[in-house]
Amino acid sequence: MPVSTHAVRVAAISARPLDLDAHLRAIDDPRMGAVTTFVGRVRDHDPDAATAVVALEYSAHPDAESALHDLAAAAVGPTEALVAVSHRVGTLGIGDAAVVIAVASAHRATAFEVCRTLIETIKTDLPVWKKQVESDGTATWLGLGG
Repeated sequence: MPVSTHAVRVAAISARPLDLDAHLRAIDDPRMGAVTTFVGRVRDHDPDAATAVVALEYSAHPDAESALHDLAAAAVGPTEALVAVSHRVGTLGIGDAAVVIAVASAHRATAFEVCRTLIETIKTDLPVWKKQVESDGTATWLGLGG
């Protein structure tokens, strides 16, 4: 069964703070009995950082939003799931949401699977880069993905 063109309700690259409730509203559907969410937040540490992390600065390729849509559609695959996903760009402080994903499906196994598949492919395939800023002023660019 092909993916519905309406399966991906939101796929956005945004300079504005991400709103989990807006993502949940986008996938609200009475046919769906399960909803999973993922919120990726900026944390104050990284195993490779010598000092505390104080910020992340995300930048994206101009085609990143289209790529995000394609990743979401691929994660849905032949399922009936609905997806809303956004990734931030710009400077984010500790605790800020960098990625928000909401998935609805008729059953929980599908919702969990689509959500996990999507965040894993965002990390490896989305043309978004981040600069990690540490408290001592050190800044390190980290590869593709969130």
